[in-house]
Amino acid sequence: MREELKARVAALIAKLASGGRDDETLEELLGDLARWQAQRVPPYARVVAAAERRGSGPPGLPTDVWRHVRVAGHPVSDDVALFRTSGTTSGLRGAHPLRDLSLYDLAAEAAARYALFADVDRMHLVVLAPHPSEAPDSSLSYMLGRFEAWFGTHVDWVFPVDGRLPEVLSQATDPVALLGTSFAFVHAEDQLDRTFVLPAGSRVMQTGGFKGKSREVEPDVLRAAISTRYGVPESSVVAEYGMTELSSQLYETTLRGDEHRRLWVPGWVRARVVDPETLAEVPDGERGILRLDDAANLDSVCAVQTSDLAVRRGEAIALLGRAPGAVPRGCSLAVEEAIR
Repeated sequence: MREELKARVAALIAKLASGGRDDETLEELLGDLARWQAQRVPPYARVVAAAERRGSGPPGLPTDVWRHVRVAGHPVSDDVALFRTSGTTSGLRGAHPLRDLSLYDLAAEAAARYALFADVDRMHLVVLAPHPSEAPDSSLSYMLGRFEAWFGTHVDWVFPVDGRLPEVLSQATDPVALLGTSFAFVHAEDQLDRTFVLPAGSRVMQTGGFKGKSREVEPDVLRAAISTRYGVPESSVVAEYGMTELSSQLYETTLRGDEHRRLWVPGWVRARVVDPETLAEVPDGERGILRLDDAANLDSVCAVQTSDLAVRRGEAIALLGRAPGAVPRGCSLAVEEAIR
């Protein structure tokens, strides 16, 4: 059964890598994955059973669950990777065990090719994040390490941000993809005393990370600062949304001409915005918390409930930040059900 499901997920990613959707096939696949995972992953089985007793559909598994119990349908001995969260929110580090990285790789390469590298096969990568050898449990470092193989002509890893960054950027003669966490860019703003004009065709990817280790900066303020600091248009500054508990990533698509700052949802991912109390889906345009069903999460749980505020507009998502205060009530109940 696992190999059959894996083949179906891989085929869907390959089919939709150019940005299309086949929601009928996705819905059928997610349903089969959810039923299979509910038989194999104990905390998810408990959440599904509780939902059935209430007469509601199966909710997503809140990300807080991954901090307390193992979320996997295979034994520890079969792990090929164990990605961990930073732990800066609660002190507890969530963990995502993976038995197989092939679907992760397929999804990550396809999404990045579509949103970041559609116009170029390879380019000079400058990475403001730890190398995978320095952070083996970081899913972001792993992904950026794979970028080196998939998209890089050559790569400069500059972390922590130090005196090497001006030297690397000032010597760049070809377009650069500058990739890093949002707070690496904030730290660079504190360290750098000069601006750059990166070669035409350069772009910046900034993503969440190291929350709470520096001052908070609003997304539009940081984007404008990056544009000014590195001499690239704001349309070439692309936000990526990913998390340890997912195998897929969402990106802004301004490099593809999208004028709106919304996240493109890959065709092998279903995005819903749900009510924080009931976890029931809310209509398009209404505010709620983001649930993502990621078909590439084969050996854990594809249904992931975040605490991120969002609005869905068609097939795109606008993020509104983290839900303030305590864990939303619906998520808190699901956490209790999962870990009891």
